Amino acid sequence: MSNLFDRLDRKRTPAEEKTQQPDHAQLLLDFLQRWAKPTISLRDIRIWGPRIFRDPKRAIDTAQVLVRNQWLNPTKPRRREPYRWQVVRKLVVHPTVEP
Repeated sequence: MSNLFDRLDRKRTPAEEKTQQPDHAQLLLDFLQRWAKPTISLRDIRIWGPRIFRDPKRAIDTAQVLVRNQWLNPTKPRRREPYRWQVVRKLVVHPTVEP
């Protein structure tokens, strides 16, 4: 006969399934698919993007992941916008980011 804690543990879902959240790069890529302009800046991501990108370091790091996966191309920086990217539009129904 098993004890009470073993029986309760079998009914519980694993913690990683409950707290599984989408990848930051995938969130930004999903947002960029709805972005109407050909370029996007760090300021645009922080203002109009998902709330998780309010932190500039997180937004820059995530954009660099998309640059490595060729979903963003860096462009010439402007004086007030040091981080600016061109959005690459690919004919993919549900685009994903490779880790």
